[in-house]
Amino acid sequence: MTSAPKAGIVVVGSLNADLTIYCDRLPQPGETVNGNGFAVNPGGKSANQAVAASKLGGQVTLIGAVGEDPNGTMLLESTANAGVDVSRVLRTEVATGVAVISVDSSGENSIIISAGANGTLRPADVTPDAFRDAAVVCLCLEVGIDTVIAAAQAGHDAGATVLLNLSPYAEVPERLAGLSDVLLVNAHEASLFLGAEADIPDASSEAEAWEPVRSQFADRGLQRVLVTLGAQGSVVLDSLARGAEEQITRIAPTRVSAVDTTGAGDAFTGAVAARLAAGDSLAAAASFASVAAALAATKKGTQAVYPTIADVEHLRDA
Repeated sequence: MTSAPKAGIVVVGSLNADLTIYCDRLPQPGETVNGNGFAVNPGGKSANQAVAASKLGGQVTLIGAVGEDPNGTMLLESTANAGVDVSRVLRTEVATGVAVISVDSSGENSIIISAGANGTLRPADVTPDAFRDAAVVCLCLEVGIDTVIAAAQAGHDAGATVLLNLSPYAEVPERLAGLSDVLLVNAHEASLFLGAEADIPDASSEAEAWEPVRSQFADRGLQRVLVTLGAQGSVVLDSLARGAEEQITRIAPTRVSAVDTTGAGDAFTGAVAARLAAGDSLAAAASFASVAAALAATKKGTQAVYPTIADVEHLRDA
């Protein structure tokens, strides 16, 4: 009798309180502008990704740390209410992490984060038993790199697909790159990772223009890469695909009227994790995630406005 395939998703990383100010335009250095709204919302890349994946049908466990303060309570309630298992989120004496966010009238944002309790998460807090049923392990770089590596190793040892969102950008140790099955980056992060030899195509370029980039990532040991291109969609670089024509796939953007792009990238990542755990190909997961991320940008905030499967399917059928 064969056992059922693993379907769980383990997200390891950050939980932040988002302090968001809305304004007509983002200030220049040294400039003060008037805001026209303020909100405190649950956020943090990993908490956002966990909520997005859960609302899209994933069985999600979140590993992280928050403070013994009202922001920590808010984050635990928000993620748990979305169906995420938060039993492995630690509470510490260090204040909950904070993100200070400015959002302009076109939905673009600028973000500064203070790690707070996220910085207390240690490799010892990432225990192998948490990954027993994991099909996908979702990681970012808002916690210490040693903890990220420990989580990647635990996911790898459990036979899960390790999905690394290279944000906020930092140099990736060779060991972490070797443990990452799927790398998710934006065009700027791709350029930083590949270095001076990289020639990232214009976002509107056809699939063929991405062949040198696919080859450069493969030479660095990263066979499966997702490059997000903002309003221009994304590109899937899958060197493990059977045919050459399947190794590069352009994912068309989903056109919406953006209100707030904060957390849209996290919605994309969480959606990819959810669909990979459900057995989709990388290209199919990216196509689904494109719609989820677009929907997330149509309302202010992050976790509370993330779409469900029904929302995504409704827009895809429209």
